Order: sequence, then structure tokens, then C-alpha cells
Amino acid sequence: MPVDLYHNPLTEILFEQAKDFVGLYDVQGRWFTRVNAAGYRLLGYPTAQALYDDPRRTLLGQRMSSEEWAELCDRVLRDGNYTFETELRRLSGQLFWASIELTNLVVENRHYFVIRLTDTDRLHTAERRLAMSVGRFEAVVSHATIGIIMCNADGRIVLANDKAHAVFGYDSPALLSHGIEELVPASVSGYHERLRTSFNARPEVRAMGHNRDLMARRRDGSEFPVEVSLSYFHLDEELFVVAYVVDITFKKDAERELLIQNKHVARLNAELEQKVADRTHALENTLAQLEQRSQELSQALAAEQELGELKSRFVSMASHEFRTPLTGVLTSAALIEKYTTTEQQDKRERHLQRIRTSVKHLTDILEEFLSVGKIEEGRLEAHPAQVALPALLREAQADAEGLRKPGQHVREVFGPLDLLWTDASLLRKVLVNLLSNAFKYSPDQTTVTVRAATAGGWLTLSVQDQGVGIAREDQEHLFERFFRARNAANLPGTGLGLYIIARYMELLGGTVALQSELGHGTTVTITLPYENDTAR
Repeated sequence: MPVDLYHNPLTEILFEQAKDFVGLYDVQGRWFTRVNAAGYRLLGYPTAQALYDDPRRTLLGQRMSSEEWAELCDRVLRDGNYTFETELRRLSGQLFWASIELTNLVVENRHYFVIRLTDTDRLHTAERRLAMSVGRFEAVVSHATIGIIMCNADGRIVLANDKAHAVFGYDSPALLSHGIEELVPASVSGYHERLRTSFNARPEVRAMGHNRDLMARRRDGSEFPVEVSLSYFHLDEELFVVAYVVDITFKKDAERELLIQNKHVARLNAELEQKVADRTHALENTLAQLEQRSQELSQALAAEQELGELKSRFVSMASHEFRTPLTGVLTSAALIEKYTTTEQQDKRERHLQRIRTSVKHLTDILEEFLSVGKIEEGRLEAHPAQVALPALLREAQADAEGLRKPGQHVREVFGPLDLLWTDASLLRKVLVNLLSNAFKYSPDQTTVTVRAATAGGWLTLSVQDQGVGIAREDQEHLFERFFRARNAANLPGTGLGLYIIARYMELLGGTVALQSELGHGTTVTITLPYENDTAR
């Protein structure tokens, strides 16, 4: 059972209010007679009584044998006090590190130990981790493949790894007695000292020697090229600078050898390039001649192919366009021979009109051929004169009247119209062609709309029909000679109308544009400059 020693309020406060383990150990009874609350909780007991009644009566776990404990007790009895650190076991079996202080106390001729126990498990763990960290740091620094040198603010070397000693030719740890200026060439040591002072004032992590070569000095005075990077840290408000040094002698030697080889290769390349240039020049001359011959052959072949295509188109068109009116003329002439009586005059007139229409159609076809020939030979010229557009439009309608179908009519939408100064003949042929196409490719009972206006020195005239329209893929070829849209192949025509219109508009200094949608009609718009010549 625990004994009451020095029982008074002050000892109770000092004993019970202590934050660490405080216990009274009976040396003869070999166990505690009193433990404070912090003590039994530290060892994992629910109450002090549970600790007193613990049958194992062991505190030091497996760290100390009974003989070792007896020896420890003798030492405390002899010296009066002893402190040590060991690993203890809680009631749950968990081990932890603690600092134990034993103080001898004799009461009524009986020996007791006042045991003060402090949990140092966290401190021990921190120390172990710190030792591991220091070990890893020393291993990294010592075995680094580059030289590492640490200096204080005064430039004294406080740490240097094995590689640094080897690079500078010193035996380890001889560098620790030197200043950093002893490792730079004597010619720049003063300048280096100023640079070090400047770095100390504004330290930063950076490489040294931008755009210039750095040299270092070995113990024997020889100099060698290096690459140096700097970093820094503060410890207890003191600045330390770390230099990472790499001997680049091999790299510089390799660069010099590479430069020599590059010059040699450059010289060989120059000689080779000259030879290649000479051969290339000769080859280019040959290729130019071959290219010229090839272009001449290509042009001749293209011209022959174009001529063949034009001949084929012309034969196909002519065989159809000439046969139809000639057949009509021949048929009507044969029928006229049979109408010999006076009362058959109306039939003769009908066939004579048919002959006149067929002859006019043939004349129009020949006129188109002649126009194409004049255009391509450059014999066609514009002869401008004063022109009244409404009168010219009425003439064009009269010329195209033979192609008008039943119920077709022309709607005129005119804006302000000034007198024109242009070639009336060419413009009339353009209008006749546009109206003829509108009548030809539109069904019965439809309207052809003609819009015209003059403004700003330009005439804009469009002819819009309600005909079959033109497929989009055919529109890009409409202004080529003898081209006919696929949906108009069975209708009469030479395929020269739009080609002639485009060439006439070039002569008049104007343009022609076409908009069409299959099944929804076509609009052709011409735009040409005019000059109001009323003042002449």
C-alpha cells in the first residue's frame, strides 16, 4: 500500500499538479507506493490503484534485466541521483521513449526513489529524423558528381565535398582553411571579391558568367574552365552561399575540336557546293532547254486538242443547226410545187414564210460564225455614237420576234436613262442575243423582264426570263465557244451566243454576269460605261 510521506498541502500540490510522471518507488518492495495522476495516465493505467496492483511490476519492458536494474539501484543509492533515457512499455504494450530521473530518498531508515519520468518519444523521433536527414544530406553532398562549396558571408569555406577537393587538387578537408578567392585566378581575385560583396547584398539563385567563360585555379596554380551556379540560405540570420562547380575542360576541348572539324567540313562543303553549283548550272541550262521544248510541245498539243474539240463541236452543231432549216426549206419548196391554183395561194404564202424563217435562221448562224472569226482575228472594232436605249431596245425586240412563243411578252422596267455614247450595232446584237435566249429557253405564257438604268456614268441592263434555268456546274463554261448546257442540248442553238456577248462587252469596256437556278429562270446583267454626248 502507498505510504503518506511529508503529507501537507504544499507537497500535495507539487506532487499531483506535476505534468510529468512523478512517483515514489519503494526500493525494498520493488514497486511504487505512490504515483501522481499524470504518471499513471502516461503508463496507460486507468487509476493509480491499478498501477499499484499490477502483478507484473515491470516498468522498463525488455530493455533492462533484473541484474541491470539491481546495479542501477545500487548506483542511485551510492550517488544519490541518476538520469538516463530508455524505451518503456505502457500497459497496452506500446513502447515509447522517456527520460528517467531517479533521486534517492531515505525516510525512517527506509530507501525510496523519487522517479521523475518525461515522455521524449516525439523528441526522440524528431532527433532520429534529423539524424537521417543530416545523413542523407551528407551522403548527397559527399557523393555528388559536381563540386559543392559552401562559404559564409566573409568568403571563408565552411564546407566542401570530395568532388570539390578533387577538382581543385586539395586533400580533404584542406579546403576548409581557405577563402573562396584562392580558387579563382589571381588576375580576377579582386574583381571576384567585389562581385561576392554585391551578391551578399542582393543574393539570388543564378548561374555565373553570362556570355563569358569562367576560369578557376587549382592548388598548383593551373587554371581550368568551369561552370558555376550559386544558391544561398540563411541560418541564424547568417548568410551562407553555396557554389556548384563543374570542370568543363573536356567540354571546352571538345568544342575546340568540334570548331576545327566544323571549319574543315565548311571548307569541304564550300568546295562541294561550288562543284554542285557548276553542275547545277549546266543541268539548269539543259533543263531550261528541255522545258522550253516541252512547253512548245505542250502548247502545240493543247492547240491541236482545242482545235480538235472545236472541230468536233462545230461538226456536231452544224450537222444539227444547218440540217433543220435546210430540211424545212427543201420540204416547203417541194410542197409549193404542188400548190398550182390561185385558191392555194395562202398555203404557198405559209411555206414561203417558213422558207424565209429558215433562211433567216441560217443567216443568223452564219452571222455568228463571222462574228467569232472577226473577234478572234482582231478585225472587229467599236464605233461609238449617240444612242437612245429605248429605240435600240425596240429594234432588238423586232429582230428577236420570230423566236417569241405564244403568250410570251416583254415587261420593261426603266429607271432614269441618259443618252448613251456607245456602238449601237454591237449593243443591239447583244440585246437581240439576250432576248432570243430568253424567248427560246422559256415556255409559253411567260414574261421576259428587261430592266435598265443609267447612273454615275454606267449603264446597267438585265434580261430576266422564267425559263428552264442552268445547272450550277454548267455555268462556269457558258462563255466558252460552242458550249451548251446539258438541259438545252435538244434545243436549237450554236453555243456561241454568250461567248459573242462576252467578247462584245470587252470591246465596249463593260462586263457581263449571269445568275441562274435550275427550273427557276436566268438573269443576264450587262454593265458598260457610257458618255453623255449631248454637249457635242
